[in-house]
Amino acid sequence: MSETLKGLVAALVAFAIFSSHDAIIKSLGGAYPVFQIIFFSMLFAFVPMSMLMLADKVVDNFRPRHPWLVLLRSCLTILSMSCGFYAFTTLPLAEVYGLLFTMPLLITAFSVPLLGETVRAQRWAAVVVGLIGVLIVLRPGMVSMSLGHLAALTAACANSLATILIRKLGGQERSAVLILYPMILSMVAMSLTLPFVYVPVDLPDLGLMATIGFLSVVAQIFIIGAYRAAPAAVVAPLQYSQILWASLFGMLFFAEIPDIYVAVGSSIIIASGIFVVWRESRENVSMQTPVLRTANPRFDTGPQPK
Repeated sequence: MSETLKGLVAALVAFAIFSSHDAIIKSLGGAYPVFQIIFFSMLFAFVPMSMLMLADKVVDNFRPRHPWLVLLRSCLTILSMSCGFYAFTTLPLAEVYGLLFTMPLLITAFSVPLLGETVRAQRWAAVVVGLIGVLIVLRPGMVSMSLGHLAALTAACANSLATILIRKLGGQERSAVLILYPMILSMVAMSLTLPFVYVPVDLPDLGLMATIGFLSVVAQIFIIGAYRAAPAAVVAPLQYSQILWASLFGMLFFAEIPDIYVAVGSSIIIASGIFVVWRESRENVSMQTPVLRTANPRFDTGPQPK
């Protein structure tokens, strides 16, 4: 099996795992507060992830070189995670993915003022077309926009800004710092909410929360492996395979059937995102390639820019 094919398979496995992770979040959302689910899932993910980071002989310490930027990115990650988890518990899975997939378009727009990226007409056109897709999904004036819709869009915006910050750092921070600090701060922040929202957890549900944490670690390992084995232009578009899993899990476990507006709008958003990735992969089109290096619409675990 060629290295590129191995990377492709690893990416598809990773995104299938992420979709399973999200389906479990949705299944728990009716019984437990989002902050509590995040706390326990991060708690169970922290141990294996810390062991992986400590096993890396290249990492001599975990002190951030740019502590304020790392703190800001961690806060954006917490906001994105909280809003994303909430959206999954309140909206159909496919609808959430359709809105989260606006992230490549937002990164493209944010990269102009924040990274000095030059975005020409074709990529701007893709952004505009993608935003039309968002309007089709939301149907303003036809249905009421819920807090879940606002949460999904907030998650996409926050994670887009967090991704831009990674590009701003330009590879000066180690992956261990960028992964572990948000996890630690997430656990601290969520623990502060527990006295106000805590609901006693049944043992099977605690096992599901542990599974969420475990799956997130496994998926990130597969994603990192995919980017090491295959070009980013091959791996990045595969994130959109998640909407197929979301549709399948939604129908099988939650009796969710995406309506025509969600299907059409999501297709437009995905097509726009794939076009942006393709354009960035072209020579002399993008100096920063901010979208091309974004591994996942929620957790940026792709390769760090050199």
